[in-house]
Amino acid sequence: MATFATSDQLLVIIDPAARETDGESVRIAKDVLSAGAAAKVCMPDGPEEFARVLARRGSRRPVVVGDDGALVRAVTLLYRRRELAGCVLSMVPVGGPLGVAHALGVPMGAVAAARAVLDGVERRMDLLVDDSDGVVLGALRIPPLTAVAAAPEAVAARGWLRPYQHLVRSLSATRPLPAVPRPGAARLRVEVDGETVVDLDQPVEGISVTPGGPDGLAEVEVRPLSVGAEATPLRAAGRTVTVTGADFRYRADAGVAGPVRRRTWRVVEGAWGLTVPGAG
Repeated sequence: MATFATSDQLLVIIDPAARETDGESVRIAKDVLSAGAAAKVCMPDGPEEFARVLARRGSRRPVVVGDDGALVRAVTLLYRRRELAGCVLSMVPVGGPLGVAHALGVPMGAVAAARAVLDGVERRMDLLVDDSDGVVLGALRIPPLTAVAAAPEAVAARGWLRPYQHLVRSLSATRPLPAVPRPGAARLRVEVDGETVVDLDQPVEGISVTPGGPDGLAEVEVRPLSVGAEATPLRAAGRTVTVTGADFRYRADAGVAGPVRRRTWRVVEGAWGLTVPGAG
């Protein structure tokens, strides 16, 4: 793990939603970071300016002040510019949701997180990348269709979806969901490294895919439809996961995407670096 010196130059990018939801935590983060390093503070008004600021960072280490959506946005932009591997990100979590940041090891308090930015270490982590250049930092889940059907309006209100207006439009559309064997089940084919784990003839109640498994593999769990006694989950591990079936949506980190009929995710081992507290 690489360590950082307080002499490093920082580019502090404060997400608009963070300023609106918790201005005091934003102020604290700015004060701690500016006192400990040469920090340039930017307050972009929207996703386009956010992208421009990040692209023009030069040699400065980017620090995202915001929620899970802001972190996902930064990783996505850097990945699509093919600059992710050479850029270490830092984060001060402000606002919400923050479950992804917490799971990745980012301290939840503004002071503790800012100190980790200054004195922490780089942790390399795996990434799930799909065939549309989307990324997943934490967990990918395909929940029951009925559960997802009610989600788009709430998800569209979250700030992280603003850069992806096409997703918002598709999620807000009054498109009828396909018929399923019963509420909460779907017929999907799941393939891991080309091997079929479950096929269309077996309804499933949920699928989860998580990067960061042993040897750079994604861990896959498929929950078949239970009739009577609870069905035993099917588990597999691999570098590529393909899901095929009638229009389905999926939860990736803090949001919902789709509908799609086919999507393939692959693991990129050690694809990105995040600053976390050092040992001791």
